[in-house]
Order: sequence, then C-alpha cells, then structure tokens
Amino acid sequence: MKKLLVLGAGESGTGAAILGKKKGFNVFVSDKGNIKDRYKKVLSNNDIEWEEGKHSAERFLSFDLVVKSPGIPDHIQLIQDFHQNNIPVISEIEFAAKYTSAKLIGITGSNGKTTTAHLTYSIIKNAGLNVALVGNVGNSFAWSVAEEDRDYYVIEISSFQLDGMYETRLDIAILLNITPDHLDRYNYDFNLYRASKFRISQNQTEQDIFIYSAQDEAIINAKEFKKIKAQKMPFDLNKGDKGAWIENKQIHIQTQTTKQTIMGIHELGLQGKHNLQNSMAAGIATRVLDIKKEVVRDSLMDFQNIEHRLEHVANIHGIEFINDSKATNVNSTWYALESMNKPLVWIVGGVDKGNDYTELMELVKAKVHTVVCLGTDNRKLHETFDGVVENVVDASSAEEAVALGYRFAQKDQVVLLSPACASFDLFENYEERGNQFKAAVRAL
Repeated sequence: MKKLLVLGAGESGTGAAILGKKKGFNVFVSDKGNIKDRYKKVLSNNDIEWEEGKHSAERFLSFDLVVKSPGIPDHIQLIQDFHQNNIPVISEIEFAAKYTSAKLIGITGSNGKTTTAHLTYSIIKNAGLNVALVGNVGNSFAWSVAEEDRDYYVIEISSFQLDGMYETRLDIAILLNITPDHLDRYNYDFNLYRASKFRISQNQTEQDIFIYSAQDEAIINAKEFKKIKAQKMPFDLNKGDKGAWIENKQIHIQTQTTKQTIMGIHELGLQGKHNLQNSMAAGIATRVLDIKKEVVRDSLMDFQNIEHRLEHVANIHGIEFINDSKATNVNSTWYALESMNKPLVWIVGGVDKGNDYTELMELVKAKVHTVVCLGTDNRKLHETFDGVVENVVDASSAEEAVALGYRFAQKDQVVLLSPACASFDLFENYEERGNQFKAAVRAL
C-alpha cells in the first residue's frame, strides 16, 4: 500500500487525506500547529492517523507522496529533504485533479480571482449544470472529488497552490492580472512571481482556452505568454474582435463557437472598472462552455458582491461603512479607492508584504482626509502619509478603528476598511478582520 503524507490539516489538507484514504493510500496527517476540532473529528472518523503541534520528521522519508499546505514555503529544510530523496511534493489541487474527469476552469491573478470565481460558478450553476466552487475560496477540491465528484469545477488558485502543480491540465485557464504580491515568497523577484502565475497555462493544448487581460503589460510582455499553446481569449476595455471588449458602453463577448453576447456595462450587478474586467472574464469562460447568452447576461446582472470585498455594512447617520478586508495587497486597495466617489476615512494596515504605498498616493490625496492605521507596526504608513493626509491615527483593534472612523467621518462620507496588508498580526485571517469590523459597526 502506497503511503501518503499530508502536511497541514486545514480544509485542503483534510480533504486530501479523505481522498487519499478513499483511493487506497495509507495516510498520515501532520500539522505543526493545532488542528481544529472539526477536522480532528473528520480524520478520526475516517480512521486517518494524525499528529498536531509537531512534525515527526524522522518517519517522513518513508512516504511515497507528500501533499503540502500552500502556506508551507518550499525553501524550508523539511521540503528540501523530500526533494533530495525524490519524494514528490504536490498541492492538494494537483492531487485532486488526478482523480476527476470533470471540466476544470482555473482562475488566478493578483486581484479579483475570488470575485471572478464566484461569478463563473454562479453562471454555470444558473445554467443547471453540476458544478462546485473549490480551491483558494476555502472549499477543498479533493474533498469534493472524494465525496461528490462533479461535472465542472471552478477552481480559484493562488500562486502558492500553482507552485505545487505539475501535471494538471485546465480546460479553461483565466489569468486576470499580475501585480507585485507575496514577493517575500519569491526572493523579492517579480519575474519569479510572474512565472508562478503563468503555471496556470502549463500543460494546456490547442483545444484549451487561455483568458487574460489585454491591458496587463506584465502578462502580454512575459516570455511565458508567447509559449502558450491554448487558444488565447483577451478581455479588453477598448474595442476588440474576440474574447470580450467594450464598445459604446456595451460589453461584447465573442468566442470561436458562439454568437456574440451584448449587454450594457451599467446593467452589471458589480460596478467599478475592476469588476467590469472580472465580469468579462467570467463571461468568456461560460460562453466558451456554450452556456446560453441569456443565462450569462442575467447572472452577471443579478450577481451580489461577495463577503469582505467592497461589502456595504451599514449607513449610520449618513456615514457609509464598507468592508473590503479581502484587499490584502496595494493593487487591490487601489481598485477600492478608485471606485469611491465620496470623501473617505481609510482604515489600512496589518502585515506588510513589501508594500509600496506611493502607488496609492494620487488617489489618497484626492479622496482621503483621515488614515486609520490598524496594525502592530504602523511606521511605514506614517512615513508615507504623515503630512500628506490631514489626520493619520493608530488603532490596535477593529473596535478602535471603527470608533475613530465614526469620529472623523462626516455625513455623506465613507469609512472604508481596505487594509492593503495581510491580517495575521491582529487577526487569524482577513475573514476574522472583516467580521470584527462589521460587528463593531453594528454596535455603534
């Protein structure tokens, strides 16, 4: 019996363990941290051996295959030991893909991938097809394959997950954009990060589809772009003739096999330039699948924003509170600031991943009168914005940040949580940060 080692017992690791057990592996799960009770229960109920609070590395080199959590860096000695002993180390996405014959639609990008994944999933589901939304959105691909294999999978894929993918072939690959993010994992080399994103197109053939932004120079100027074998379908905010483009404030979607789909940009359920691009990408992907244009149009018109992404929380005494906790990098926050048309109190901060806040300077000067720094180390924010913005203040909790926002904002203004940073100095993840923000707003 082949032996499978799963490193990390979160959603993806537990799912990989369940699928491994079902496929006849002798499975062992190891997590250096504490395993949540619900996952312990699942592992134990499936007779899967597990450990927490340590890695018993002395027994690891006897395994045939390792599935590791995307949060574990490749450069650590433990992973290097596997490589030196020719033990394959793959991601849960790669492992799950081996055991399904479903059509796979993979979505990556520095920004917008969660929204685009939800849009694409929503359209396919509304067409009555058997589809699941999995991957970086929080649902385990492997778990779904093990328990209820589908006909279609919409997979949000992070660069860390892509790094552990080697043989997976996606029927449709979407690369939304590439801007500097997570550079600490790529030796602060943008080209290494970009190459990671392009792994979404590896193994694609001439029968497959590659959807991308025609405006993103980091994509179209990449050496990897020129090597893509799949049919290229751009989305373009200017006039075009294939993929999706804008003409006379109308979205046009044209694939090789379908008639043109047309809808007004103001009809979209999600507004803002970035959401226009996300909607166009989802529109191409689903028209490629030959989903009726009426279903595509209606789904894009009716779609409601996802939690923690420019989410309206409340309007209190004329002050609007918006939760954009999912904005964990500068570019994502740029989109948020760009979409605002009222004076702002901006709540920002957390774990800085090498951010260059000067990219936001023009928008901040034009729109922001108060910056609330929400983090344990706010020096870089003060260095950037002190003297530029009228008020720059510090908060050490979501409650304090909301109280300061309420104090400095006036009627017909906005308090925007758009942190541009990871959350784990004060919070477990961006969801907890967003939920605490919303709870504090509702307590006002």
